[in-house]
Amino acid sequence: MSMIAGHFSMRGVVETADAIRRGELRAVDVLEECLQTFEVANPQINAFIMTRLDAARREAEDIDRRVGRGEDPGKLAGVPFGVKDIEDIAGLPTTQGSLLLKDAPPAVQDSVHVEKLRAAGAIAIGKTNICEFGIDASTYNKLWGVTRNPWNLQLTPGGSSGGSSAAVAAGIVPFATATDASGSTREPASFTGLVGLKPSHGRIPRGDGFANWATHGALTRSVADTARYLDAVAGPDDRDRQSLPASGVGYEQAIGVLDVSGLRAVWSMDLGYAIVEPEVADIAHQAAQRLVAAAGLNLLERDFRPVNARDALGIIMIFKAREDMTLTGMLPSRQGDLGAQLQYWLEMGKGIGPADVAASWITVRQLERDMALLFRDADLLLTPAVACAPYGADSMMPEVIDGRDASHSGPEPFGLLANIAWNPSISVPAGVTRGGLPVGLQITARRHRDDIALRLARILEMDRPWSLPWQIKT
Repeated sequence: MSMIAGHFSMRGVVETADAIRRGELRAVDVLEECLQTFEVANPQINAFIMTRLDAARREAEDIDRRVGRGEDPGKLAGVPFGVKDIEDIAGLPTTQGSLLLKDAPPAVQDSVHVEKLRAAGAIAIGKTNICEFGIDASTYNKLWGVTRNPWNLQLTPGGSSGGSSAAVAAGIVPFATATDASGSTREPASFTGLVGLKPSHGRIPRGDGFANWATHGALTRSVADTARYLDAVAGPDDRDRQSLPASGVGYEQAIGVLDVSGLRAVWSMDLGYAIVEPEVADIAHQAAQRLVAAAGLNLLERDFRPVNARDALGIIMIFKAREDMTLTGMLPSRQGDLGAQLQYWLEMGKGIGPADVAASWITVRQLERDMALLFRDADLLLTPAVACAPYGADSMMPEVIDGRDASHSGPEPFGLLANIAWNPSISVPAGVTRGGLPVGLQITARRHRDDIALRLARILEMDRPWSLPWQIKT
């Protein structure tokens, strides 16, 4: 197994920001340390595809000046981070991993999400790679190439937030932004041994129009870092009419004090339809059992079998993608410029019509009802975060898992439930396979109870502290 080589910083978001705010570290020194790691690690994994280093250095200098004047630059003061190349940061183009957007002009302003991060003192060093238009479970494209998993350079760090997960798992930055429409934060987290929260829908404002399922998020090395991040970006914004009111919860505080004992949990290995590698299921199940014991949960003996909405979601997404690309003139003239996975799906989608989309929406709404019924009696759903261990870095999405037909469930069958029902859901490291690859446990809580999801993730994390690949002796 070829694991990433180098010696990297151990500091996370909370430790870095607090040391800078106290004047114990200088933001400029933290940034230079980050860039030294970048020089060693990025050529091996191809996580960052664009940088803004001069601007980052100016911002770090400004943070240090503000600390010197006795000011508090914010909860994320001086913390370097990466921006997933599906959202804007002023001065860099947003290409969404596609040759079709190769010549996109630089963005003139930050996305709402990035704006909030920078207002809290975080320093963006550049853009991280994604799968084309964010529609895949691995990260490779014709424009920027293949992104590799720091745990094993032959394997994928997941998708669509794979550049972000690789950057954080390799120790380049303490956190990086992510988005999640059906698991694109949690699957990369599981594949790279990170914490990945898909918050309640609307918890983090978007500002780019109505979203049925997609949410912003981040990939971090610890639950405390994720909680600090969420405290910095959560809250209403008039540019997003779906954004939730302020919760009144301090998430960083909640992970240490919130009483979760007695909450009712349901465990499901496969939701009744998913094809899951037995070793992956076993690792997640053992973690779920540890969590139940450590948190004092009440495990309900319930066989949860919701409708499988994976194909329905795919039909809706591919129909919309074909429609948008045709209206903008990208199809059919430039279909050859698209990557293999997207071409495959668009070809499959040629026969999809409005009646198919209408039928798919019926299935999606049935899943909403199934989830609502579950949470009448339960407070939590525990599942594996993924169906398999990481696969080839430049491989198409596997349709065979454990030697069985997985074409109707895929590698991330568990993620979409929380997206469709708008629940908070988090992947937290559960263990490693015999081959030394990480596996995550997914914790899904009631809608709007992000604090509970984070608290439980913290309990599991403390029960068995975690190591990232550069910390492991090989």
